[in-house]
Amino acid sequence: MWLRRAFFGWLFPSAFLLPLWLFIGWGVFNAGAWAFLWVLFVAIPAVFVGQLVLTLLVRARATVRTQRAVSWWDVIGFAVWHSLTISLGFFGHDWWAPMFVLTVVAALGLFWLELWQLLSESRQGTMLMRASNGIGYLRPQSRPTKADDDVRNVFVIAEEDRVR
Repeated sequence: MWLRRAFFGWLFPSAFLLPLWLFIGWGVFNAGAWAFLWVLFVAIPAVFVGQLVLTLLVRARATVRTQRAVSWWDVIGFAVWHSLTISLGFFGHDWWAPMFVLTVVAALGLFWLELWQLLSESRQGTMLMRASNGIGYLRPQSRPTKADDDVRNVFVIAEEDRVR
C-alpha cells in the first residue's frame, strides 16, 4: 500500500520534474541545437500536459480519492512511462529514436488504461461521494417510489410555548 500511496503523491510533482529532467539532460549530455529545439518546443510541453491529463484522470476515480492510493495498474503504467521518459533525457544517439517511439506508445497506452479504469469504475454505480464536511456517503441507487413521494409531502409543525 505504501508504494501505491507514494505514486499517488508523485503524480503532480512529476508533471514538473520530468520536463525539467529533459531540459537538464540536454545540457549535461551535450545533445546539440536540434535536440534543444525539440526539448524546448515539443518534449517539455508534451510531457507536462500529458502528465497533468493523466494525473487528473487518475484522481477522477472515487477509489483513488478515498484511498489516496493509485491502483497496481497505475503503478505499472506510470513506472514504465516515467522510466522511458527519464531514459530520453540521456540523449544516447544510438538508441534515442526507438526509445522515443516506445515512450510515445507507452504514454498513449497509459492514457487508454486510465480512461478504461475511470469508465469501468463509474459504470459500477457504487461510487463513494464526499460531502463538503468530508463525510463519505453512497449516492442513492434506486428511483423514488410512490411511497417515497407520500413521505416527502408530510409537513410537521411544532408548537412553541411562549411566555409573555
